[in-house]
Amino acid sequence: MQPDLTERILLYIEQVESVNTLELASIFNEEHQKIIGALKSIEATGELVHSEPTSCKAWELSAEGQEVVKNGSHEAAVFFSIPVDGISQQDLLKTSSNAKIGFSKAMSYGWCYVDKSGTKPLVKRKVESINDTVQDHLIAINKGLGEDIPDNVRQEYKKRKLLQEIVTKSFIISKGPEFSTSLKKLETDLTVEMLANGAWANLKFKAYNFDALGVPPERGQLHPLLKVRTEFRQIFLEMGFSEMPTNNYVESSFWNFDALFQPQQHPARDAHDTFFIDFPSKSFKFPEEYLERVKTVHSKGGYGSQGYGYDWKYEEAQKNLLRTHTTAVSARMLYKLANQPGGFKPAKYFSIDKVFRNETLDATHLAEFHQVEGVIADVNLSLGELIGTFSEFFKKLGITQLEFKPAYNPYTEPSMEIFCFHPGLQRWIEVGNSGVFRPEMLLPMGLPENVRVIAWGLSLERPTMIKFGINNIRDLIGPKVDLKMVQNGPICRLNK
Repeated sequence: MQPDLTERILLYIEQVESVNTLELASIFNEEHQKIIGALKSIEATGELVHSEPTSCKAWELSAEGQEVVKNGSHEAAVFFSIPVDGISQQDLLKTSSNAKIGFSKAMSYGWCYVDKSGTKPLVKRKVESINDTVQDHLIAINKGLGEDIPDNVRQEYKKRKLLQEIVTKSFIISKGPEFSTSLKKLETDLTVEMLANGAWANLKFKAYNFDALGVPPERGQLHPLLKVRTEFRQIFLEMGFSEMPTNNYVESSFWNFDALFQPQQHPARDAHDTFFIDFPSKSFKFPEEYLERVKTVHSKGGYGSQGYGYDWKYEEAQKNLLRTHTTAVSARMLYKLANQPGGFKPAKYFSIDKVFRNETLDATHLAEFHQVEGVIADVNLSLGELIGTFSEFFKKLGITQLEFKPAYNPYTEPSMEIFCFHPGLQRWIEVGNSGVFRPEMLLPMGLPENVRVIAWGLSLERPTMIKFGINNIRDLIGPKVDLKMVQNGPICRLNK
């Protein structure tokens, strides 16, 4: 069996004083890069050989130079294109793509001239014959016989891009102080056995590369939604809000709809808009006195309102569903606020969590998404406080292009929809809803008559899409999400 390349190199060096790696490539009929690789392997095992870097320069014809060897120089081509009776310069320059430089060189060599004695200038031959020295030189260089060509001539050809200078780096190899014709495998690990029997003293170990990069450790990545959620949460905390508990995805229709003064025949209660639960299908535990007040204000009115005037059904309020908004959580918190020991105290609440709606999926809608909600309860609040809070809140979000449109909600009056311009979609998209909670919702809870509650809600997904330049919500969350997007996503910094 033929020895491997490293052993062949060592056996050859044993017979000579030194050798160039380029010579070895020719002797072994191997690529020079393979010889260099084998040399590095030898050097890694110790001082078996000594290598000294060197380089050599060689001239090589360019593609244009090869054309000159085959067809003659540009100036010669121009000379032979001039007929006996002459040719106009304009027509001469059309004879080839390199006629311009060829004409310039032919003129400088004195091979042709411009005759202006006639009606129009003509280029005519000045000599009967020429010697194409450029072609002769390039043929000689191509055959490796161009040593006698002056260096300034070579540089001229290089300037004309007919020649190119090739620098080849190589090594001169000679015997080292530990020279041997065989390689010993270097140990990579120091084991307990080596220390115990003393074998380590006679072994050679592979040098440790302290500059080598280690394997990057696996680590978790935060989804863009979590990054933006963290920023939202920080903004609410900076503005003095307290976080509401939102760990109940399944809610009763009473807290999701009835407590918000939303009538039982409202379209949102239809199965086409809401996900109802089969098991358990109903809830049974409600604050009875509060439930009776809600029933009364729906069916008969009260607190200055005529209500909806319909037969309110307990069975409809019992139905369980996946909550359609976190306002159901706000209703629970306001009820507790109204009935806490010591009476009502002003409060500011927020929540960020999932809600579920039976939506038609498109670039901006999902059946499952996150809602960000803020609620402020205090004495004599008005629409002015709501707009002022918006200004501060959205300023901290870094969203400046806002528009408001009057809207209708069963539980707020007045109500406003919030729109933001999306630069990716190049259109205005709805990012939230807002309003002042109606007395028909607040007074049955037991809140004082002079207490007003302002609230607003927006999705978490749409501001995230704006911040991260994502045009389709299904690229942000869901089964089609690219994990590389999560891993390579930038840190979220809202323009506070």
